[in-house]
Amino acid sequence: MIARASALVLLLYALGFMLFAFTLGKPAPASAGKADAAVVLTGGPGRIEHAVAVLRSGQVKRVLVAGADPLVTKDDIARRLGGNRELLDCCVDLGSESVDTRSNAEEAGRWLAKNRFKSVRLITSDWHMRRARYEFERGLGGKYVLSTDAVRSEPGFLTLFGEYNKYVLRRLAVWADI
Repeated sequence: MIARASALVLLLYALGFMLFAFTLGKPAPASAGKADAAVVLTGGPGRIEHAVAVLRSGQVKRVLVAGADPLVTKDDIARRLGGNRELLDCCVDLGSESVDTRSNAEEAGRWLAKNRFKSVRLITSDWHMRRARYEFERGLGGKYVLSTDAVRSEPGFLTLFGEYNKYVLRRLAVWADI
């Protein structure tokens, strides 16, 4: 009986991983409406560049770079992006309070409330979007219209496997109220 139950749990886990791997986050469609702000989570290539492109295009008014290293400055980002410090000064805030996805959502919630925004576009890598969206939906408590905009990547097996485990463990922790 224990062997069958263990086999069933293992099968469900494997099927869940396959579903996770084949249904990664998607970029926002071209028809996506405007949002008051965007929150970009650090930690993956192309995320900040994409957020600045969204800002430049007028789809959002302001951007929070959540989880930025406290030593990173707007000059550093401007050099990385090839100039345009004016846009960064005007419309980009660096948040360095958060250290993980859950605290990214908490930091973003304080920033959204302070700026009295009503809608937000969440920008992160495609493989990270499911857990990020889950944390933001929990952390923001339905106070804001949340849309997602995943940056496409080519994640390896270990990246997907690690992220799937983080997602499953977080869901279990919330379910168990830990």
